[in-house]
Amino acid sequence: MARTKSILTEARQIERAVTLINLGARLQVLESETDLSYERLLRLYKEVSGKSPSKGQLPFSTDWFMTWQPNIHASLFLNIHEYLNKVAEMDEIDTVIKAYQLYQEQTTAQGLEALLSVTRAWRLVKFIDNGMLSMTKCSKCGGHFVTHPHEIAKHYVCGLCNPPARAGKGHAAGSIRMDAAKSAHVTAH
Repeated sequence: MARTKSILTEARQIERAVTLINLGARLQVLESETDLSYERLLRLYKEVSGKSPSKGQLPFSTDWFMTWQPNIHASLFLNIHEYLNKVAEMDEIDTVIKAYQLYQEQTTAQGLEALLSVTRAWRLVKFIDNGMLSMTKCSKCGGHFVTHPHEIAKHYVCGLCNPPARAGKGHAAGSIRMDAAKSAHVTAH
């Protein structure tokens, strides 16, 4: 019986790794979220993607999530992630995968480029879990947005309600503001 269980567990880990590879995850994410050996993951990565994985460090700074458009995208993803955490019993990495797939569906439906990679989304969840970032409710629209943990919630105004001066330039920026505002309001309630 133990043999069958280990084969099923390994099959699930491979399925998870393949899904992450197809979403564009970096090899370090696969190593962290599966028990498969580095050599097996490398072979699997090459087989699934047809190329070697990217080299180099994973993004580690929380600053990227604080800039205007990335913050809106990160907040959309995290609102979806938090909702799934409340309503579905899944392993954490499966919640990240499903939330990222739903985030991609939202951006595609709006004709927008997904600014958040699955690796950054995974890292964002780690930052939240470790208290390096948090979610703060906007005092104007009521949506929840990614912020530094020391943000004063009473006076916080999101980037949708108070966009930077150059944010309104172009059609795509207006679409992001409107659509992210709708999503933030939907997931906040």
